[in-house]
Amino acid sequence: MNPLDQLQPLIAPPLPGWWPPAPGWWLLLALLPLAAWGLSRLYRVWRSRSPLPRAEQPLDPLRVAALAELASLPKPYDAAPAGAWLQHINGLLKRLCRNQYPQSQSHTLNGRQWLAFLDNRCPAAGLTRWMVLVEGAYKPECKLDDKAINGLTQSVETWIRKHV
Repeated sequence: MNPLDQLQPLIAPPLPGWWPPAPGWWLLLALLPLAAWGLSRLYRVWRSRSPLPRAEQPLDPLRVAALAELASLPKPYDAAPAGAWLQHINGLLKRLCRNQYPQSQSHTLNGRQWLAFLDNRCPAAGLTRWMVLVEGAYKPECKLDDKAINGLTQSVETWIRKHV
């Protein structure tokens, strides 16, 4: 008789089940909530660092004072001479630019160069179309209609609020 005939048949190993997991899976299971918490914190920090749009940021005290000074200037309605009013607006803008952009020598500009400088800092204001701002102060009797006064005031307010 053959000694190999006395051996028992081979037993197939049991198929591995889903439980209990290997030791490495326990570590992953423990780190998963920690990773979720870290990602949520990172998302909150990222959202808080996103800057507000420029229009929604609060104004600095210099701009608030400039807007108050602009509002306090008496507007030349009813065909009153506008030369002094235009000079005050021009002076206000020059002071703001001298303070905000000291290296640009903007206070030495005049005419179209001055308006182009202002428009480069805030194209939304559209001050290049208001040539009367620089020429009107030198005309003997510069008079503006109410619509032009309101439009120029609105453009200057926009420039003060939004200039770079």
